[in-house]
Amino acid sequence: AVEVEHAGGRFPGARIGPSGVESVGGDAFVNAAGFELAVLVEDRTWARDALTAPEVISLQAFRDLFAAATLRPGDEAGVSQVALLFTDLQGSTALYERVGDAAAYNMVRDHFALLASIVRDHDGAVVKTIGDAVMASFGDPAHAVKAALAMQAGLADHDLVLKLGVHMGPSVVVTLNDRLDYFGSTVNMAARLQGQSAGGDVVLSRAVADDPAVQQIIAGLPKTEEEVVLRGFDRPVGFVRLT
Repeated sequence: AVEVEHAGGRFPGARIGPSGVESVGGDAFVNAAGFELAVLVEDRTWARDALTAPEVISLQAFRDLFAAATLRPGDEAGVSQVALLFTDLQGSTALYERVGDAAAYNMVRDHFALLASIVRDHDGAVVKTIGDAVMASFGDPAHAVKAALAMQAGLADHDLVLKLGVHMGPSVVVTLNDRLDYFGSTVNMAARLQGQSAGGDVVLSRAVADDPAVQQIIAGLPKTEEEVVLRGFDRPVGFVRLT
């Protein structure tokens, strides 16, 4: 192993003998290997500004411009982590009956526009809409949770009740119907958790709720911890409900 202590600036190349310690340009290198090492330490500062594949494909602008060109139809790619948010309108069938088709359609359309705007504002992307439901993806679970809370706040003054679920994990990405889509257990879990929403709340999987950045966001919010057996999953699933 080579231990490096560095205060900044560019690293030179160095050869470190088996004796152990050598100073190069004011930097201390410790060689515990027992034989001479040739060392070149690269500056990784650029990585802080780099976007990973899961982050890029969860940006709405990228999906709008390049979604169909990212993966050829029939090809697939795995992403190590994506945060998926599912929504659904509670009682939408009754809404059409209560206010009429035209008025209900306009309300649902406006709700789609509001959710899409919130997703974009939180560095996410709308993957697709399914009936009155929305599926959105985020590269960062904290962004997904902030978006979910903003959605509930944004619909507070509307005659609409939104059910929300958020989960994160690995997923398979494919191009389907000229857009990037996600498949796998993470997708299924996120959809099932949305089904546990009572409306007006936000349901978070333990994977999302335990994320350090998410914990800071939800620290002062009223919440309950629950467990349920979800359809298609053998073991009970724990989740956090933000009320």
